[in-house]
Amino acid sequence: MTKKKKSEAAVESVEETEIGAGTAGKAIAETAAETAPEEQLEVLSAELDKAKDDLLRLKADFQNYRMRTAKEIASARLFGQTDTLLPFLQIFDHFSMAMAAAEKSDNVEAIKEGLEMILKEYQKGLDELNVVPFNAEGEKFDPQLHNAVAHEPSAEVKEGYVIRQWNAGYKLGERLLRPAAVVVSSGPAPDKPGEA
Repeated sequence: MTKKKKSEAAVESVEETEIGAGTAGKAIAETAAETAPEEQLEVLSAELDKAKDDLLRLKADFQNYRMRTAKEIASARLFGQTDTLLPFLQIFDHFSMAMAAAEKSDNVEAIKEGLEMILKEYQKGLDELNVVPFNAEGEKFDPQLHNAVAHEPSAEVKEGYVIRQWNAGYKLGERLLRPAAVVVSSGPAPDKPGEA
């Protein structure tokens, strides 16, 4: 064999080896590609199952939390109502006794004293709850604190100021419970024709 033929044979041998290696490489790659997606599918399926399980557990925990919170809110509301009402039940009892005594007695002074005691007890109950009445008379009208039920002309009270209040306003701390019902001045009455 000549050098040229030897060289060509060597090149062919190398090419065949490369082709064989390429085919084998393809086969290995195909086998890896075929098994890798299956394995990946199994891994992803397991991860999906775990995520579903975690989601169901989280959902159940959240439902339990909501029910527990609703019970706690209802319980707190009930305790709040109980604490609020207890002092006023005593006042109601005393008021009922005073009404029964008033029907049997003509002693106006005794009835008046009983009503004053009830009023003091009522004020004590409001104080315990931190409920504070406020007087609007003489104050500048404030729609945040006052409810204007009427406007009247007044020569003594400037326009926009409260002449008198019908009902006191109440606050719980800084929170407004009820605005004061007030009559607001519309300023001096206009002169009628013919008056000078």
